[in-house]
Parts: sequence; structure tokens; C-alpha cells
Amino acid sequence: PLLQNAELGKRAPRWIRDNEVTMCMKCKEPFNALTRRRHHCRACGHVVCWKCSDYKAHLEYDGNKLNKVCKDCYHVIIGCTDSEEKKKKGILEIESAEVSGNSVICSFLQYMEKSKPWQKAWCVIPKQEALVLYMYGAPQDVKALATIPLLGYTVDDTPKSADLPHSFKLTQSKSVHSFAADNEELKQKWLKVIHLAVKGET
Repeated sequence: PLLQNAELGKRAPRWIRDNEVTMCMKCKEPFNALTRRRHHCRACGHVVCWKCSDYKAHLEYDGNKLNKVCKDCYHVIIGCTDSEEKKKKGILEIESAEVSGNSVICSFLQYMEKSKPWQKAWCVIPKQEALVLYMYGAPQDVKALATIPLLGYTVDDTPKSADLPHSFKLTQSKSVHSFAADNEELKQKWLKVIHLAVKGET
């Protein structure tokens, strides 16, 4: 669990591992090999880009030494709040960890759209929106790559390729989304939930 504001800087945070995110947890810019190195906020443990880690605050757990922190923690620790940060989050801005912790189902699936190559995505169907499939690049990402409102889709669970035997397809008029699970058991778990969602049931 993330540290509460009152504890920021007083206790060492749990560091989120670099490979758990594909984008800065603050500004949501994707990391790439060249320009965006990953930094850790020493107060909350989040992985952030250089722009978002360009703040320093005295942290109690480190003998009040100056440490690199993210913008949010900086404001909390020096005691000023940024009301602008409170603006409503868009639908894609719901944090994966938050949604995954309260989901009907979540796991990695391979995903393919149209003729693009297959890619691994962290897929989640949240309890409070059991008719929507959220797709994230990684389990700790703070912004979804896409959402699919499942209502009205047709489910086709006959695998098309021998390489991906545990695949299934969602189609609705022109949009087709293909998924593949790592094993048959996981595929069936997803299909059970999706079969209900496409009919508007939860």
C-alpha cells in the first residue's frame, strides 16, 4: 500500500520496480530507451521521469538529508497543496493498481488490433465498471492505453493460429480485438466474464 501523506518522508517507501511501469507515474509520458530515464521518488517510491523528479526535500527517514522527490511529494512535504492537481481524472487516467485491486478479473493477455503485431497488455475488468475492459502496458501504469466497452460485442473463441492456441476474438461491426491467454484455464476465466459483459450482465 502507498504511504499516506502524513507518513511521506518519515518512512522509507516501497520502490515500484522499473519493469512494472512503461510510463512516468506522474506526467504519464512513456519511457523510452534514449531520452526518458527512470528515476525513483525517494518519498513515495514511484517511478518518474527526470522532469517530474526535479525536486528536492529533506526526508526524515534519511536523517533529514535532501533527497530527490516528485512534484506531488514535494508539495506535501513542504506543506503547500496544488489545487489544480485535484481536477477530475479522465476515464483512461484511472490507475491500474487501483483498478486491479478491485477487479472482477485481471491478468496479462496478448493483444492484437487489426494487423498490428501482437503485444502484451495488462488487462483488467473493474468491479465498478464490469462492462468495460481496461488495457494497460504494465500492472503499475497510471494511465490505460485503451478501454473497450464490452456491451454488444460478439465473442469468437475458436483460435485462428496454432501459435496462439488460447486465443479469442471480440468483434463489433468494424472493430475487431484479438486476445490470447497463456493457458486454456485463464482463457476460460476471461471468457466467463466477457460472455456476461457483452450481454450487459455482471
